[in-house]
Amino acid sequence: MTIYFYWGEDDFAIEKAVATLRDRVLDAMWTSFNYTAFLPDQNDAVIAALNQVMTPPFGTGGRLVWLINTTVCQQCPENVLAELTRTLPVIPENSYLLLTSSNKPDERLKSTKLLKQYATEFREFPLIPPWKTELLIQAVNQAAQTVGVKLTAKSAEVLAEAVGNDTRLLYNEIEKLRLYAGGSNQPVDEDTVTLLVRNTTQNSLQLAAAIRTGDTVKALTVVADLVNAAEPELRIIATLVGQFRTWLWVKLMLESGERNPQAIAKAAEVGNPKRIYFLQQEVQSLSLRQLISCLPLLLELEFMFKKGSGDITVLQTKVIELCQVCQRH
Repeated sequence: MTIYFYWGEDDFAIEKAVATLRDRVLDAMWTSFNYTAFLPDQNDAVIAALNQVMTPPFGTGGRLVWLINTTVCQQCPENVLAELTRTLPVIPENSYLLLTSSNKPDERLKSTKLLKQYATEFREFPLIPPWKTELLIQAVNQAAQTVGVKLTAKSAEVLAEAVGNDTRLLYNEIEKLRLYAGGSNQPVDEDTVTLLVRNTTQNSLQLAAAIRTGDTVKALTVVADLVNAAEPELRIIATLVGQFRTWLWVKLMLESGERNPQAIAKAAEVGNPKRIYFLQQEVQSLSLRQLISCLPLLLELEFMFKKGSGDITVLQTKVIELCQVCQRH
């Protein structure tokens, strides 16, 4: 089959996958004849795309039809479902149908089941949770290898801390490091990354650390830096929720008498058991009651932003409340 469905929140990774597929399918000399993209606001975009993909390509290479940010796996009218059912099994061998979406497909829909049945590739491109440090460092090392930049273990860690889960920013910064290295075989060191990579600005994990220590002034400063850097509030909140859940699980396991790092890591969904030592140090100053008290505040904050009633003042107020909960008594 020649059907591809890419979905997820990492739009840059999706763009790279689309570019790879486009380069593989199309002959550059015939691109203007054989490449068509349909935007979601176009009338009958799915029907038009299915009709287009049934047209044999002109000249050499294949035909690529791209449905951009389609909603066919969130809602699918009967006439569109009927056309999908009729067309997907008989798409010509040299014609490719590509569908992309930022939203997770609804597994209950017939259209989703149909696409999964016939798709060559049905792939998710998720953002790495900002608190999963090991995965972020792994992504940095993979990107560096792809671009052709050598990093030390410490410089990879510093770069991961600076860019977080922003894949676009990661590749931009690694490209900058590649140009700076100028073909040198020596790994780029930590000092160079600190000098060249933008951000080492505050990130959401630093906000979580400031709240954990009850440092209200620092926490509000980090919030201001994040907002000024146009970091989405829901992403900030998601990081806080994830980090406090991890701390809560670690504290809960320790309070129950568990001392095996592997067991604690499994319960807390921490990929590297070696991190448990540092997490134990982080939660040492907090009681189990304090950590439990933080989660309702965070979930209330998340709910307010998701329903559209949150703003910077609400975020600042909740951060102050969280700092008060975490202050040592």
